[in-house]
Amino acid sequence: MAELIQAKPVVAGSAKGEALVSQEPLSLWGGYDQKTGEIIDRRHPLSGQVAAGRVLVLPYSRGSSTTTAVLLEALRAGVAPAAILTTGEDAFFALAGIVAEEMYGSGIPILALDRAAFERLETGQWIEIDFDGTIRLGA
Repeated sequence: MAELIQAKPVVAGSAKGEALVSQEPLSLWGGYDQKTGEIIDRRHPLSGQVAAGRVLVLPYSRGSSTTTAVLLEALRAGVAPAAILTTGEDAFFALAGIVAEEMYGSGIPILALDRAAFERLETGQWIEIDFDGTIRLGA
């Protein structure tokens, strides 16, 4: 039986993929390669990991509105995360998801979790996200 978590959809959508989890925020500007999906901030715990097609779990973004631009370019190039889960309503991630729906006809689900739910997520877990914000955790 899958474990369920209810999250708040900031940008609604459905997605599935392997979780890539960090307790540290990430600036996509200079921290995410928008051509490959690799996390390139060498000081970040996820440095060298590829987030493309995975469910990226971060407490929040770090930096400025350039995070939105980098995420939009990664979406256009097909190397964005499948979804992003955060501990709050992150405006920079949300803006990218909304603009992507307008520009490209498909966005990226962005969901807000409470801290207890965030703490239950681990790298390598299989995650399925429903449009209503239900998250199913697998092995």
